[in-house]
Amino acid sequence: MRETKAHPENFYVIHYSCQSLYDDNEALSPRITSIAITHYATEQTVSFSTHAVAEELRIPREFVRDRFDEVERELLRSFYAFIRDRRDKYWIHWNMRNLTYGFEHLEHRYRVLGGNDAPVIPVERRLNLNDLLADRYGGDYASHPKLKSLMELNGGIHRHFLTGEEEVQAFQNNEFIRMHNSTLSKVGFLHSAIRKLVSGKLRTASRGFGIALDRIFESRYAKAIGLFATAITIGVGIWQIFLWFKETIPK
Repeated sequence: MRETKAHPENFYVIHYSCQSLYDDNEALSPRITSIAITHYATEQTVSFSTHAVAEELRIPREFVRDRFDEVERELLRSFYAFIRDRRDKYWIHWNMRNLTYGFEHLEHRYRVLGGNDAPVIPVERRLNLNDLLADRYGGDYASHPKLKSLMELNGGIHRHFLTGEEEVQAFQNNEFIRMHNSTLSKVGFLHSAIRKLVSGKLRTASRGFGIALDRIFESRYAKAIGLFATAITIGVGIWQIFLWFKETIPK
């Protein structure tokens, strides 16, 4: 994650919501209902949502589900238009790793709806925050469900947060704005979690001497001590050079 400090402009955070991930959808794969993207450096968020697209297409709320193919196609078309020139950036996500839920799922839904020009983000440009946290703090850094538990450890659950089951129910109730607000709350938290991870302030459930040392050495206090020690080292070096010159110069 050091690269996020050096070049924060090269990172985007992404999250999306969809229908149920199980076999109770009218389609064979879950429909995409909203996508949110935050630019890491500027904190600006771009989103693609069911309610906004339906409004642009002049589709009344009560007919959105009947015409969802049109809505989803336009939502994904707009999404891919946005990422087309940003494929070389890094995309931080939460478990978007396969065809069930992930970048491949988005591409698949776009193809199903007739899209054939989806720009592919290379796999090496996709960074799973869940994996990064597990690598650093161990697999027990938060209890299951990890995203919700991590929120609880770092300021609490956002008021717009919905579980996967609640998002499915919101879709069935045509509560599209509620679904979208949940997606925004999650991408916002991911952005915050990354900043805390980089600064050493992310709270986790992990325990251990090594993790404690990591947190100590990433703190501002430790950095101040390091700077002070460096200054002393430089001062001692200059003094030694002075003494050497003093001894070597003929009297």
